[in-house]
Amino acid sequence: MHRSRIHWLWLAAVALLVVAPWAPVSATPVQTTSQAELYLSQFGYLSAKFRNPTSGSLLEKDTWEKAIMEFQSFAGLNVTGELDSDTMELMSLPRCGVRDKVGFGSDSRSKRYALQGSRWKVKALTYRISKYPSRLDRAEVDKEIAKAFSVWSEYTDLTFTAKKSAPVHIDIRFEVNEHGDGDPFDGPGGTLAHAYFPVYGGDAHFDDAEFWTIGKSRGTNLFQVAAHEFGHSLGLSHSDVRSALMAPFYRGYDPVFRLDSDDVQGIQALYGRKSGGSSGGGGFNPPRTTSRPVQRDPDSELCSLPKIDAMFNTADGSTYAFKGDNYYKLTENAVADGYPKKIAEGWPGLKGNIDAAFTYKNGKTYFFQGTKYWRYSGRQVDGEYPKEISEGFTGIPDHLDAALVWGGNGKIYFYKGSKFWRFDPLKRPPVKSTYPKPISNWEGLPNNLDAAVQYTNGYTYFFKDDKYYRFNDRTFSIDQSDPPFPRPVAHWWYGCKNTPSTFDTLGNVKAIKNEEVQHDNVADDLILDAA
Repeated sequence: MHRSRIHWLWLAAVALLVVAPWAPVSATPVQTTSQAELYLSQFGYLSAKFRNPTSGSLLEKDTWEKAIMEFQSFAGLNVTGELDSDTMELMSLPRCGVRDKVGFGSDSRSKRYALQGSRWKVKALTYRISKYPSRLDRAEVDKEIAKAFSVWSEYTDLTFTAKKSAPVHIDIRFEVNEHGDGDPFDGPGGTLAHAYFPVYGGDAHFDDAEFWTIGKSRGTNLFQVAAHEFGHSLGLSHSDVRSALMAPFYRGYDPVFRLDSDDVQGIQALYGRKSGGSSGGGGFNPPRTTSRPVQRDPDSELCSLPKIDAMFNTADGSTYAFKGDNYYKLTENAVADGYPKKIAEGWPGLKGNIDAAFTYKNGKTYFFQGTKYWRYSGRQVDGEYPKEISEGFTGIPDHLDAALVWGGNGKIYFYKGSKFWRFDPLKRPPVKSTYPKPISNWEGLPNNLDAAVQYTNGYTYFFKDDKYYRFNDRTFSIDQSDPPFPRPVAHWWYGCKNTPSTFDTLGNVKAIKNEEVQHDNVADDLILDAA
């Protein structure tokens, strides 16, 4: 019987915005059509006969273009059907060694999780670490492995119990090179780990030659790799939702890890929802859309003048709005008690009237004002700041309107007037010559934005004056919902009373009864490129 193996390969390690203290892992570049043919054949987009370059098999143009388009669509690239530079660049990155289409998806018309086709018949599973990594403390490894399993038990009735001896359902080993299963590891970089689906035993093997780390941006994050591999051990195949843990492309260390709704839907399709009424069992209901907010003092400044300067999420998942010299912490449907507070007190050394802000994947928060920017680690300034925007963000203009890290591709986007810029710190130059581009490319968004944020529920939100827009990253347009967007910020975000809940298409106030507000669907994926 053929053993369907899962290889998870490392994407380039996410660099810091200014200077990266480590280099990304390299892979064999795809530079020719024949190399691309081999790649597409290996990962399921072309027939296996094209994996043998000496076979002499002829490839028809339509078949070739269809294969390219399917890969581009799965990977979240612009679907052109051409072997362009972006496509070859992604093909050249280390990635998962298994075909991208193993098992079946939840819906052939939409991008979602995929199930391999097997599952455990019991929910009380056992595991053991039969061989530990050579460079990490065993007690710390035990904690990270347990934490990785808890990712999946949070939303199901699955339980995972560690044992010191066999038999167990899932055996975990850290090995090097050939280790007895016919799938040898390749040293640092390349293949990080592989795991087997339940029908093949569920075991997970990790390459001990990797620089495994715990809670650090450097090296290979053990928790995130293990959580991904255990998804395979439970029966999940790869998802084509880029923001999902089960996507084949690893995003790098995430200091505020959250399962994507796509992962939750996948694991619950296999094992059901968590019983007992816990938060995990209820699925993902996005905030700000399903109920009336907590009512706040109508004299609040945010209620009378809802226009803000910036909005961002911190590394710990908190959301803050800046306005003038003050800042506000936002709950799921209102402003937290005890606010506003002074920006200078919350972030010592930071001035008010901020233009834009965002927190990057490295956990650092960046603030922009005029021609300068600041970098903070938590609430402490992270070095000698402020610095000139032109120094740290080459190609980005001064006096910005808004900025965010977009979940669709993990790149940084800056907005000013009627234009936007995409900034990629791993590229040189970090801004392509094709930028700036018109904001009208983001269908339905207005010019001269005030703020933008990738919120913790997976949606992208844009703010202008007293209204906000929810952007659908899949259709790349303003989300269609009832009540429609744009909506009044004061009502839906700040919990203000005596403010309208929505406007009709002509901008007139429209009264909405609570029972008329419909539940919005959670965004399926964040895969498109704003280019």
